[in-house]
Amino acid sequence: MVSEFERHCQALLLDLGLITPSEVVAVRRLTGGVASDIAAVTFGNRTICAKFALAKLKVQADWFAPLHRGRAEYAWLEFAGTVVPGAVPALYGWSDAENGFAMEFIDGADVYLWKSALLQGEPVAGDAVSVADTLGRIHAASTAPAFDRSPFANAEDFDALRLEPYLRFTAEQYPSLAKNLIALADQQKSSGIALVHGDVSPKNILWRNQQPIILDAECATMGDPVFDVAFCMNHLLLKSCHVPEIRGPLRQAVLDMWRAYKGWIRWESAGAFEERLAVLLPALMLARVDGKSPVEYLALSEQADVRAQAVPLIGQPPATLSELLNRMQ
Repeated sequence: MVSEFERHCQALLLDLGLITPSEVVAVRRLTGGVASDIAAVTFGNRTICAKFALAKLKVQADWFAPLHRGRAEYAWLEFAGTVVPGAVPALYGWSDAENGFAMEFIDGADVYLWKSALLQGEPVAGDAVSVADTLGRIHAASTAPAFDRSPFANAEDFDALRLEPYLRFTAEQYPSLAKNLIALADQQKSSGIALVHGDVSPKNILWRNQQPIILDAECATMGDPVFDVAFCMNHLLLKSCHVPEIRGPLRQAVLDMWRAYKGWIRWESAGAFEERLAVLLPALMLARVDGKSPVEYLALSEQADVRAQAVPLIGQPPATLSELLNRMQ
């Protein structure tokens, strides 16, 4: 019996002209994300990905987001691929009728997920630098006067997907920090400096031929590029609490990432950028423990460690990344 999801995937491929009506497809739902339904769809000797945004995200707390965000994700992938060829999956088309898109299914012996490598205690030297360079190039290109911002006028979507569940929700859990966290959320929502991906996490970065491939741009908006850099660095710091044997290399990777990224900053001073980065980073650390979408791999003792590190840094924000790291235990 064909499920509704399988019919949805087949209808997408039909609408995009990738299959014929009589062609048999095999659909395998992929796991790992909370915001979308995604599948590996095989037809003939070819496998591609089909992706559809969800109205209610797959987390314990009530978390809703508009379905039209998939169109912004597709536009981000299109743009990023022109700036850094190979940094995103190949795209096979967007369907208005099915509100979804098809893209390359990336697999193979030479492909690995950054998150898995980090959790296994196997950080590859230079990975953070490559990610920073890719991000910096995309951010810088989106500040050009000729850049078309119209597909990314998504401040409300970004608020629903990132600022409310991470910063505003966490502020409700910590009344003494609420003023700081809400001010951060308001600043992030009002910014429109550059094109922001919104979910630059190791779980969304594959590696192939020593090049990062960035996935899942559902939160794409014009915003503060600090968010992308802080979001990625946050995961390195969280994993440094979880995998203590690579704590030193992971924290060094944060500094290496900053050195690689700041060379692309053309729109403001690196000092102003770093100051906002150092303020946002501990807030995101706390949000991934006590926000609506806590990371799944931290034990209770590790969660307590993150809180002990983050709370003082939010209350008395550091001015630089070096100060932030020096104040962490």
